[in-house]
Amino acid sequence: MLSASMLPFKLVYSDDYYLPIGSHVFPSEKYQRIHKRLIETGVAEEKDFVAPQLASDQDILLVHTPQYVQKLKTGTLSAREELEMEIPYSPELVRAFWLAAGGSILAAEHALTDRVAFNIGGGFHHAFPDHGEGFCMIHDVAVAIRRLQRDGKIRTAMTVDCDVHQGNGTAAIFGGTHTPSDPLPSTSGALNRAPSGKIRKTHAGDVFTISLHQHNNYPALKPPSSIDVDLPEGVEDDDYLAWLDNALSSGLRQFEPDLLCYIAGADPYREDQLGGLSLTIQGLKKRDELVFRVARARNIPVMVTFAGGYARNVEDTVTIHCNTVIAAKEVWTTKSPA
Repeated sequence: MLSASMLPFKLVYSDDYYLPIGSHVFPSEKYQRIHKRLIETGVAEEKDFVAPQLASDQDILLVHTPQYVQKLKTGTLSAREELEMEIPYSPELVRAFWLAAGGSILAAEHALTDRVAFNIGGGFHHAFPDHGEGFCMIHDVAVAIRRLQRDGKIRTAMTVDCDVHQGNGTAAIFGGTHTPSDPLPSTSGALNRAPSGKIRKTHAGDVFTISLHQHNNYPALKPPSSIDVDLPEGVEDDDYLAWLDNALSSGLRQFEPDLLCYIAGADPYREDQLGGLSLTIQGLKKRDELVFRVARARNIPVMVTFAGGYARNVEDTVTIHCNTVIAAKEVWTTKSPA
């Protein structure tokens, strides 16, 4: 029997998730603040949290090239490679990224048992096999997927990326064949209110990638995901939710995942410093609820990572991430319809 506050799923967390990057737009203290807030507000108890171990080099090499891993381990990145990563290299930073990847592996394994699990970190979707970009050194979600596939625990996976920035690393790692842009037929009137949004569709292999992002934003070059939803600036809650609903419906008509990896970026928020979408805090929680309801209805396990969030007030970012946990708790503790 669950206590009033004990969660029906696990939260993977370590104080060592803190990224030693100095004064930076990425608020790496957010992980500790999320952990503290979840406990102080009674959403979670200490026993809901499990500690990750470092991913092994063998795990990392399922996605990343030996040459790149060697550079990271020996501190021999070129100045340009470090610049492209946009975070200052240190051996401590390498350890934090290996730990985030270990956290995503652990969360994915728990998701298969409990139907949902969180890595209170991770979601580093701009990392490529042979280099880092956009505050991302190692692609923890890809590492988790490839590790579970290697272990025979899953065959297929779907990534649902709701960070404001396109998951270019994810698209490159799991890339399919690009087909021309075409808007999806809409069953929702709200969709028609975002006339300049586009959905690009491609073919996928054993991993189906969905990215819902601001079109006119980083990265400049966006390799094709299985489904890319290119949103115009200023999109608000209702239009965003309609696009997301359509992308999920389309993806799940085409593909049956054994695991859904939800990259729940906080940066579509209207007060975000690096985003140009206009979602409210409540709208972002509805986004989370939509993903979780769809997954639960289809009995697809969900592994959640938190990715970006750069609100002017870091407490807003913490609230958005904590709400994702609350949304999962609400969805998975209500009785499923008969």
